[in-house]
Amino acid sequence: MSRVQLLEVSNGDGDQRLDRWFRRQFPQVQQGQIEKMCRKGDIRVDGGRVKTNSRVEVGQIVRIPPLPDTPAPPIVDKKISDADEKMIKESVIYRDDDIIVLNKPAGLPVQGGSKQFRHVDGLTPVLRFGYDENPRLVHRLDKDTSGVLILGRTRQMAAALTEAFRHRATRKIYWAAVAGVPHPKMGTIKYGLVKAGGHGPAGEGEKMHCVHPDKVIETPGAKRATTDYAVLAPLGSRAAWIALVPITGRTHQLRAHMAEMGHPIVGDGKYGGSGQENLGHGWGAQLGGDISKKMHLHARHLRLEHPTTKAILEFTAPLPEHMQRTWDQMQWDPRDVELDPFELDQ
Repeated sequence: MSRVQLLEVSNGDGDQRLDRWFRRQFPQVQQGQIEKMCRKGDIRVDGGRVKTNSRVEVGQIVRIPPLPDTPAPPIVDKKISDADEKMIKESVIYRDDDIIVLNKPAGLPVQGGSKQFRHVDGLTPVLRFGYDENPRLVHRLDKDTSGVLILGRTRQMAAALTEAFRHRATRKIYWAAVAGVPHPKMGTIKYGLVKAGGHGPAGEGEKMHCVHPDKVIETPGAKRATTDYAVLAPLGSRAAWIALVPITGRTHQLRAHMAEMGHPIVGDGKYGGSGQENLGHGWGAQLGGDISKKMHLHARHLRLEHPTTKAILEFTAPLPEHMQRTWDQMQWDPRDVELDPFELDQ
């Protein structure tokens, strides 16, 4: 193709990474070429420069520079190992004709990047279960966050589920262990979030910074964000088991909000580092010993209306091994708390 094109992101193709959208439109173009075109500003969205991990939305206009007509030398896909196939299949906690529900392991990214090849999206070929197409992601969890993750088994179902998440027709409850004990024991956090670039050559290390609700409008790039929280069980003043409900769905929202309160999530080095003060003992998210070495954030429960049957479905994911060890050590028992502690306050 020897000319510039302007393509509109169509229905069903929104809310996904730019590079993933681009590869679906132009499979002959390799990831490295997409990254180079983004760095040079050849690929633009609504006239603005973008990164490969920028998200495109329905209705946006993507500038496509002249592209090669023939495929670049193919990159041989890494074969999915037997161990990875076993792992991802064992993560399935529900499956019907339309959706697949996973209990995503901690440490497994949902999508790949330039340096990430092992991820949920790349393992979907072994989750077809007789279908001709791979199931599709409809929402995301951070790499180190475990728990309930929904996949649509067809493009149409993925679009319907994406719409449900966008319009908050779902309810997600996360469990976390945090440093210190939040006060009051139940409340709502309304700090806005704005992205701050990282210091690496490709922007590595970027993170979200909290903005006072009164300053969101006047802060360029800031978006409003709301999180409900409830303390389920304290451990003296040192730590607490909490439930979190993201009312909005911003990047790193739960992690940034808890750190801003002074109660970073245990094991969160990005938002709970040595400069993060908390109300428990010690500093930041490091409580000492093995407890602090992994993120203690888990998508415990999700409730949604099935797009086809209209039945209300509820999914609960068991804690990952590292969090279960912490719960055992703290003598926290999931049977002692309500599945949705916020309903008790209504």
